[in-house]
Amino acid sequence: MDSKVYDVLIIGGGLAGLSLACQLAAAKRKVALFERKKYPFHRVCGEYVSMESWNFLHRIGLDLNSVLLPRITTLQVSSVTGNMLQHSLTPGGFGISRYMLDASLAELAKKKGACLFEEHRVDEVLEENNMFTVLIGEKAFTAKVLIGAFGKRSNMDKKMRRNFSAVAQSPSKNWVGVKYHIKADLPAHIIQLHNFNGGYCGISKVEEDQYCLCYLTKAENLRKYNGNIPLMEEKLLSKNPFLKKYFCDRNNFLFQEPETISQISFDRKLAVEQHVLMVGDAAGMIAPLCGNGMSMALHASSICFPLIERFLSNRITRYKMEDEYRKHWSSAFSLRLKMGRILQPLLVNSTLSRPAISFLQNFPLIVNKLVLATHGQSF
Repeated sequence: MDSKVYDVLIIGGGLAGLSLACQLAAAKRKVALFERKKYPFHRVCGEYVSMESWNFLHRIGLDLNSVLLPRITTLQVSSVTGNMLQHSLTPGGFGISRYMLDASLAELAKKKGACLFEEHRVDEVLEENNMFTVLIGEKAFTAKVLIGAFGKRSNMDKKMRRNFSAVAQSPSKNWVGVKYHIKADLPAHIIQLHNFNGGYCGISKVEEDQYCLCYLTKAENLRKYNGNIPLMEEKLLSKNPFLKKYFCDRNNFLFQEPETISQISFDRKLAVEQHVLMVGDAAGMIAPLCGNGMSMALHASSICFPLIERFLSNRITRYKMEDEYRKHWSSAFSLRLKMGRILQPLLVNSTLSRPAISFLQNFPLIVNKLVLATHGQSF
């Protein structure tokens, strides 16, 4: 086999994996990242980034000021019947497509010296004598540290026999994600979250004259319409009058076909498994209605990086690196994940969403606390 040795191997080229590769390469570590697709490409994602990530992205070398990005400061949430809640977002966020952001981070990682292997799907992972080997075809890549950055649900979860991946999920507990880019008459500073029975849909501006429309629905909803996404949008999502406005005119849709992802699970995951450090959605996925998964992925890489550095410099043991990562990850994200698990069942239930939104309209301080609980400080 063609064998190559690195300091760190990263499986998955999303925000967590790419930003970690940038940091490691800047520290002169030999890092290889494997992504099964070729940049640039679209991902199913709400494409709202909390301002807590802004300084971090600049610190690792991404010049966001050179792109005219919308600054999002207002949240609007509607019930299934169209009852609307509006609240200011502090510190708010900005909109940017994954098509642009991922590709920009990939180019930055390459410039810093990281080795990016696009269109490379990992076949197997081996661990022996405190070294990891990743097998891809006839190639073998070896390193002291292996990072799992492979997203919401991956074949790697099954290859590693992670507990949650072995449990067959019923359609009522499985989720499907659908994303479009559209033209919309919506102020650039507003992000909307519209509920429907068994799901919710977010709409906000990204770069140029585009809006991201992304929704999450229970898989059983799609089954009711025999897998016909346009029919489900017409018959189910459009019961919300705000969503009906968007779906009634397909001429405003910029994608011929939506980006989709299935078998999304919000089950609890471990931040470290089999000595592999998990970052991003591979470690835990927050309910998208909290609007902060992108920042969590970036933040996790900033937590992970200094610990890897200390381990590779022989200043801490592998056990210490893993233990510290678990603690820091839990401290940063456990409350957010818990809040998402509480809010999601409440808002996707057509019976509960209307009274919940009516209640919150009268108690803005509670809304403010909910927003703060799903966001973090600048890192």
